[in-house]
Amino acid sequence: MRKEKMGTKALWAGEKEQLVHGATQVPVVHSVSFGYDDMDEWYEVAVGNKEGHIYGRNTNPTVQAFEDKVKILEDAEAATSFSTGMAAISNTLSTFLFPGDRIVSIKDTYGGTNKIFTEFLPKQQIDVELCETGNHELIEAEVAKGCKILYLETPTNPTVKITDIERMVQAGRDVGALVIIDNTFATPINQNPIELGVDLVIHSATKFLGGHADALGGVVCGREDLVEQIYHYREINGATLDPMAAYLLLRGMKTLHLRIERQNQNAQQIAEYLKKIDWVDDVFYPGLEEHSGHDIAKKQMRGFGGMLSFSVKGGVDTVRHLLPQLKFANRAANLGAVETIVGPSRTTSHVECTPEERAAMGIPEGLIRYSAGIEDIEDLIEDLNQAFANLPDHLLARG
Repeated sequence: MRKEKMGTKALWAGEKEQLVHGATQVPVVHSVSFGYDDMDEWYEVAVGNKEGHIYGRNTNPTVQAFEDKVKILEDAEAATSFSTGMAAISNTLSTFLFPGDRIVSIKDTYGGTNKIFTEFLPKQQIDVELCETGNHELIEAEVAKGCKILYLETPTNPTVKITDIERMVQAGRDVGALVIIDNTFATPINQNPIELGVDLVIHSATKFLGGHADALGGVVCGREDLVEQIYHYREINGATLDPMAAYLLLRGMKTLHLRIERQNQNAQQIAEYLKKIDWVDDVFYPGLEEHSGHDIAKKQMRGFGGMLSFSVKGGVDTVRHLLPQLKFANRAANLGAVETIVGPSRTTSHVECTPEERAAMGIPEGLIRYSAGIEDIEDLIEDLNQAFANLPDHLLARG
C-alpha cells in the first residue's frame, strides 16, 4: 500500500483515534484525572497493560494526538512530549547520562544546549567533548575513544552549519553510542534523521512545528525502548506538555507542509539577495552553493529550511540601526513562525553566553538570525532594501 505524502500526514496523522462525538477536530481535554468504575480495568491501565489515561502528568488524549502526529511524520516507533524544547533536551540527556559517562557533541549547538554541556553536565561528573562542527574526522576520533551519547544539531542554531548524519551514525554505532539529533531547524518536512539511522530525534515544537509563536512545547521520538525510558523520567520529574499547548501545536502542524515549502523558498531568495548587499560581510545558508555544508545538506535534506543568518559591517552598531527599521519582521527571541523574525544571537539563541563564549563558537556580535516567514518575498526584500538604505554611511566605512 502506498504511504501518504508529508502534506497529507501533517493534516491527518494521529488525530482519528482522539476524535469524539463526530467532531472533526481533536478536543482539548483539560481533565487532570481520568476515572474508572472497574477497579481491575483501572489497574490494567495504570500499569500499562491496557491503553488509556489515569492522570494528566502522565498522559492526556490531546497530548497523545500531538505525539502521534510527530511520530508518524518522523517515521519513528514512539514519541513523548514536554513543556518546552529545552525540557525535551535536558530530560533526554538526564535519562541516559550518569556520573562517569562521556558525551561527544559539537560547539555550535543552541545556547541553552551548550550551557548544559559546559555548565551542568560537568557538575555531575559527566565528561563532555565539544568538537568543531563540520570536522567529521575529529568527531569520529573523539567518538572512537568511547562515549555514551553522540549529540548533534543539524542545521545548527544560528550559523546553520551542517553535519553528515549517516557518517556520524556509523561512528556512533562502532562504539555502541546513542546518536541523538536536534531536528528543530530542518523539521520532518525537510529532513528525517531516523531514516538515516539516528536513534532519537528532538524538536522544540515551539518553533516550526507549531509555527504561530503561541505555544511552548518539545518532543522526542525514536526507538520505542528508548522513548519509554525518557517518558518514565519525564512523568516522574513532571515537565508535562499542557493540553491547550498540545492543541495549538496540533492545529499549527496542519499547515506545516505548506509553511515549510514557502519558508524554504523565501529563505533561499533572501540569502541570495543578501550576498549582493555591501553592508553584509557573510551569509550563512545551506542552500547557497558556496556554503561549506551545501553538498551534505543536498544529500540528506529535501529542502534547506527557513533559517539563515548574516553578519553585517559595523557590527552591533549596525544591528542597532538596521533591525528597528524593518516593517515586516518581529524583533524577538523566537523562530519558525509564520511571520518573519529577526534578532542578534547575543539576545536570542546565545543570550546565556558571554561575548567570549560566542566568539569561541564562531558567532560574531554583528550576526543577525533571520527566520523567514510566509510573507510575499517581494515585500520582504523591499523591506530589507529600505532598511539598508537608511543606515548611516559611517558604519559602512568601519567595515
